[in-house]
Amino acid sequence: MNTAPTTHPAVFLDRDGVLIPDSGYPHLEEHLVLIPGAAEAVRRLNNLGYLVVIVTNQSGVARGYFTEARMNAFNDALVRKLAAKAARIGAVYACPFHNEAEDPKYFHPDHPDRKPNPGMILRAIADHDIDPARSFLIGDRQSDLEAARRAGMPGFLFEGGDLDHFVRDLLGG
Repeated sequence: MNTAPTTHPAVFLDRDGVLIPDSGYPHLEEHLVLIPGAAEAVRRLNNLGYLVVIVTNQSGVARGYFTEARMNAFNDALVRKLAAKAARIGAVYACPFHNEAEDPKYFHPDHPDRKPNPGMILRAIADHDIDPARSFLIGDRQSDLEAARRAGMPGFLFEGGDLDHFVRDLLGG
């Protein structure tokens, strides 16, 4: 009998600039607009057996632009909006810490979760039995790709356009 734990492949997606436009600290539901092809890309990844995980730096909390509760509500709304299109997000990890925080509670000179550090990815790997060797990240900044590299997986730069076309081309399908 094989008692080895089952691990899953995952795709880590940055939020702003990948799933939604990077519009400058979006946090209200009226700011919630999907990037073209976002729901289709997540659904494609789901159908291929990937757990889809959002990993997002959210310095707007540290800067005092909105609360952590507002950030969480916005992320929940994004997950619901995608779910309404049969696109499942397995988990959301958000880092509200920043070295220029207005609120001392969110001040950290180099928080392990803040990309380019890999903390959010590493926590997701541990929390969800993810196999990093079968996983990858899609981000819109070099700091996203560096976080993936530090977590031991490839990262791919999404420079805009249709996310589903990008994912399809990336996966060769």
